[in-house]
Amino acid sequence: MPTLHVLLALSAAHCLNDLLQSVITAVYPMLKEDLGINFAEIGLITFVYQMAASIFQPVVGFAFDKKPFVGSLPAGMCCTAIGITMLAYCNSLAGVLAAVFMVGIGSATLHPEASRITSLAGRERRGFAQSVFQVGGNFGGSIGPLLVALIVAPHNRHYIMWFLLFAALCFAAMRPICRWYGGYLRAMKGKTNSSEHKTKLPLSRRRTIFTIIVIMILIFSKYIYMASISSYYTFYLIDKFGVSISQSQIYLFIFVVSTAAGTLVGGPMGDRYGRKMVIWVSILGAAPFSLLMPHVGLLLTAIMSFCVGFILSSAFPAILLYAQELLPTHLGMISGLFFGFAFGVGGIASAVLGYFADSYGIEAVYNVCAYMPLIGIVAALLPDLKNKRL
Repeated sequence: MPTLHVLLALSAAHCLNDLLQSVITAVYPMLKEDLGINFAEIGLITFVYQMAASIFQPVVGFAFDKKPFVGSLPAGMCCTAIGITMLAYCNSLAGVLAAVFMVGIGSATLHPEASRITSLAGRERRGFAQSVFQVGGNFGGSIGPLLVALIVAPHNRHYIMWFLLFAALCFAAMRPICRWYGGYLRAMKGKTNSSEHKTKLPLSRRRTIFTIIVIMILIFSKYIYMASISSYYTFYLIDKFGVSISQSQIYLFIFVVSTAAGTLVGGPMGDRYGRKMVIWVSILGAAPFSLLMPHVGLLLTAIMSFCVGFILSSAFPAILLYAQELLPTHLGMISGLFFGFAFGVGGIASAVLGYFADSYGIEAVYNVCAYMPLIGIVAALLPDLKNKRL
């Protein structure tokens, strides 16, 4: 059975960590107004943040696979707290870039490490464990913009400092995780690595590489569309429907809540029906809603955004578990690779979409990105690992 109290603590830590990270995109309208920056520079901020997170994630995962470190999660949260403090007071684009870089380093540490510990604590119900872990992050990301609308937007950016209270809560949530993980490492100490070398991979090396490439294509399609929402959805609503900044944050909250709900469903469904089926349905199934959303009114836009967020987000737990099943002896590295690739795609997409929005208008971004989920058809190339012996 999974170690439930550890999974709940991991979910809480993920929730609080992603809550703090979501502050970055939630304050974009305030940064645009305070610093006089354009959409391209908004895209640059997202690019720096997500590239910092993406480049270091597989490195962190690989390093701690080789030499585990009990204090890795608190160390990452220290970086995030420093970045949040800088974001509250920096009055130049360079300062903001440095702030989001620090938050990105915190993300690069937490995600592969916490995902690996989640797999260890989940035992035979790893899909369920990953969903519990992932839904914490999605829920934190959803309430972050809402809290920014309530705490920061009516005042000024200095009020971001209140979010350090959530950093303190995150340190508290990490205590039982570190205690359990320390015990796990002590229990493993002295054992040889012979079992690792005897572990048989489910596919040949060539097929494993091909399958990983297919998964990366799926992540590419998913996170380009997700980047268009996370970075520019508020601007789209303000520009097309004339809503206020605070109202736009509430609509963003609706979207991110849908991603939390979808994530909670994706892992257990993968345990029951197989990862491939969930991946296939969740990526390609979002296409009808993404294609309709640019052509409907405000209410239907909110409904469509909920549907596309729910369907797309159910894919990631299945994708991550599918990848871990391909390389079961490198849980941290593969988690870092896919978290990092997702962040990297999102960062590059945000930068490119920012220039696109400046040149052609924010509505054009959604007309183009609406077609990205159709790339999910390549999920047909994934081999079925449901009945393979790992």
